Formats: sequence, structure tokens, C-alpha cells
Amino acid sequence: MSMHSTPAHGTYPMLFSFFDEFQKLRRNAFERQVEAAILSGASGVAVLGLATEVSKLSSSERRSAIEWVIQAVKGRVPVAVTVADGNVYDMIESAQFAERAGANWLILQPPRPPASGADLIKFFGSVADSVTIPVGIQNAPEFLGIGLTPFEFITLADQHPNVQIAKAECSAVMVKLLIDTVGDRLRVFNGRAGLELVDNFRAGVHGMIPGIEVIDLQVAVERSMREGRESEAEAHYATMLPAITFAMQGIAHLVQYAKLIAAYRLGIAPSVDRIPADKATEFGKAIARRLADQLGQLPG
Repeated sequence: MSMHSTPAHGTYPMLFSFFDEFQKLRRNAFERQVEAAILSGASGVAVLGLATEVSKLSSSERRSAIEWVIQAVKGRVPVAVTVADGNVYDMIESAQFAERAGANWLILQPPRPPASGADLIKFFGSVADSVTIPVGIQNAPEFLGIGLTPFEFITLADQHPNVQIAKAECSAVMVKLLIDTVGDRLRVFNGRAGLELVDNFRAGVHGMIPGIEVIDLQVAVERSMREGRESEAEAHYATMLPAITFAMQGIAHLVQYAKLIAAYRLGIAPSVDRIPADKATEFGKAIARRLADQLGQLPG
């Protein structure tokens, strides 16, 4: 089985799902997010993660989202697709669909309920063996209640060569421990909306998978850090910090308020909630509007 090269370093914003008044996915919202990401200088885009509210999408909607994003990108940057089915057979089918559609790499979410490390290695390995593109593993035990240890990551990567990325959702301190343990066996990305962004790059992450709402500043921080301008990176981070601190108060809060900030900055209509969902309060909406106004419009 031939393997594609590992994805480059960089920032891959996870795109949000926007719904219309009829509860339908809005294709134009995906297209607007893609343009904002590319014009901001993002290394790529990602779709169907927790921020995309993947669990609320039908299988056909997930496939549509993949196709819409890849078609909007038009080969300009790589596309990472999260695969989040509950069993290995559906996950293999979804992974193979994403590869055929043109995804450049995959991010596999663990199944629920929690399983042992040995079972997770077998599960992820079966999916990885079914495709030829690079595979990442989402490791977010704080949010998903299940994950791999660093040494289990090494075992998985040693047994399945296209498992090449660890996608963490943890503090900069913990991501540093992961990087130090896995060494050069895996590339490590982190998420958490970009919290501790500068320290994540100091820790040695290969990239980040944040949201789209502050993608311009996320990219500015990355560029400054890559070029050794740490004080400039800290200034960019200070500008974005109020928005991501407000947004990153749990996944439900994130998809409610970070998505609202994104809508305001993208210049598009906010999403209609797809039930079940938290309801944005008037106070929360006011905060989101104020933060978006302070940050200004995203490019495009």
C-alpha cells in the first residue's frame, strides 16, 4: 500500500456547521469559511470535528459537507476530514469515502463507550489499513471520555505506518509531554480553540486545529513563532485571547458562541440551532457581538 506524505506543519481551522431556518446545512457558509481560512493564510482546513457538530449530522450530510469543502478548496490547500462513526465498519466506509472525495488526511475519533488501549489500537488500525492517506487520531479524553496513552500511540504508529498524526485536546504542558514521548514517530497537533497558543508552539507542536472565528490571528501567531518573533506572537495572542477564552467553556458553549463570533466576523447570518442545543442568551449574544466587532471582519 503506497502512503502519501505526512501533512505539513500549520494551522487547520475546523469549520462550523451552519443551519438554515429549515434545519438544512448551508453550503454557502462552508464556502465562506473556506475562503476566509485560505485568505488568512491557513495551511489547510478541517471538517466534521466536534466543532462541526458532527454527531448532529446524518451520514448523507457528512458526505455532502466533505464534498462541498473539497470543491470549495479547489486544491489550494490540504483538507483534513474527521471520521466519527460508532463502529469500525461504518468508519472504514466513511474513511474510504473521504479519501475518494479528495481528502488529504483523516482524523479518527475514538468509538464510545470507552474501550481498552489494546482495543483502540485494533479499531484505529483497521481503519488506517483501509486507506492510503495519512491518518491522525483525535485524543481528547477530557471531552470524549476515551483516549490513548503516548506509548499506545507509539504502538499504533509502529504497526500501521500511515498513522502519522496525534491530534490532542490538552494543555501546553501535557502536549509537551506527548511530544517528548512520541519523538519523531508522530506529528502532534493541538486544538482547544487555540488556548495557550504561543506556549503550544514553544512546546513544539507541528500545527494547530482551532476554530475559524480567529483564524487570522491564529495564523499570525504561528508565523511570528516560526520566524522567531515571540513578542509579536504574544501581542497577536493577547488580541485573540478574550474571544477564545469566552468561547472555550465546553463543547456546547463553543459551538454556540464561537460559531456566533464566526458568523459576525464572516458577515453571514448566524446559524439556526439544531436541537438539541443550548440557547444563546441575550447577554451571551452581546458579548459575542462586542468581541467580533473588536476583531473586525475576516478576509473575503
